[in-house]
Amino acid sequence: MRVVSFLSGLLLVGCTSTQSPVKFNEDHWRYATDPHGSQVLLDEPLVQNNRVKIGFDRVPRVDKQNNSWVELIYDIPSGNLNGLDSIELTYQSDQPLVIKLSQQEYGGQGDKSYAHYQVVLPRALTPQTQRVTLQQFTRPDWTPLWSKDRGIIKSSVSALYFVPDLTDKAGGRASMTIHQLNLQ
Repeated sequence: MRVVSFLSGLLLVGCTSTQSPVKFNEDHWRYATDPHGSQVLLDEPLVQNNRVKIGFDRVPRVDKQNNSWVELIYDIPSGNLNGLDSIELTYQSDQPLVIKLSQQEYGGQGDKSYAHYQVVLPRALTPQTQRVTLQQFTRPDWTPLWSKDRGIIKSSVSALYFVPDLTDKAGGRASMTIHQLNLQ
């Protein structure tokens, strides 16, 4: 009988969670849009204690030289991905969700191609958890031929960009919620 009581106690302990909910630090989250009319849609503060929630209204591409864009940005507290190999994300998004590795070599201080390595996650109307390794990230199909592929340099990745997969031609509206983010 003692064995049954002991095993029952272990079962009950396994059913209760001792983990506290993830707290999001608002200093690490921000957003950006193009200067051509795309907008952020917020009904409440961007960062809550258990999630980050945002909506976007992206205008169609203006012309050949002026693209529209919207992005939710997570500034990596350590300033890089050294020692990390994967990203685990619990999210909701009414559009497929692109995660980009903001890497200096391709950004404003690099070749200005903005052809950052990226991965596309499926749309998720209810919270969904996905784990992606850095090996799953690739450069986008539109990468200019003149942009030299230097690979993912972990020490140069300072932020993650979360972008709804809206087309240049049509633009559109999208909303997303990040429920949990773990860099591993």
